[in-house]
Amino acid sequence: MKKWLPLIIIGVLIFALVRWGIGMNNTMIDMKGKAEISWANVESSYQRRNDLIGNLVKTVQGAADFEKSTLTEVINARAKATSTTIDAGNLTPQKMAAFQQAQAGLSSALSKLMVVVERYPDLKANQNFLQLQNQLEGTENRINVERNRFNTSAGAYNIYIKKIPRNFIASIAGFEGMSLYASDKGAENAPDVNFDFNKKE
Repeated sequence: MKKWLPLIIIGVLIFALVRWGIGMNNTMIDMKGKAEISWANVESSYQRRNDLIGNLVKTVQGAADFEKSTLTEVINARAKATSTTIDAGNLTPQKMAAFQQAQAGLSSALSKLMVVVERYPDLKANQNFLQLQNQLEGTENRINVERNRFNTSAGAYNIYIKKIPRNFIASIAGFEGMSLYASDKGAENAPDVNFDFNKKE
């Protein structure tokens, strides 16, 4: 029995080590999966905004003599934002930057549109337009919430896979960090997206 004891101990240690590695691997899979779900929610919120903006553009197009250049800018920015998507499993810094740039371009064009709308009292009183603007405000808030949730999930995953000794398991299993959604450049000076035409300056 004594001669088998070292082999038994080694076997137990190997089993414990394998089980430990499997446990870490499964945790990484769970954390990455949650982060990917969070990213899907981010894209879903942006898609809802794109849909609302499409309806908004149709409503604005019905206004007499509305500035075509402003509408064209929104339409083009929306097309670019809609076509710029990212696979949740491949959130590289370059792709994330392109996605953010496209969405920021649409936000800028939308803000300009809302400034121009100020010159059209009939459009500002249009019930369909008012409903769409309220939905857009809610969607902008939802986007911010989902972005924060994604950053929380992806950030926790990134920290988990980078700590020793988990980084060795992550490297062997092919787990890579996920890019976070950074604040847009100049966000501290971003145009007002509260489309309340009744407020007084």
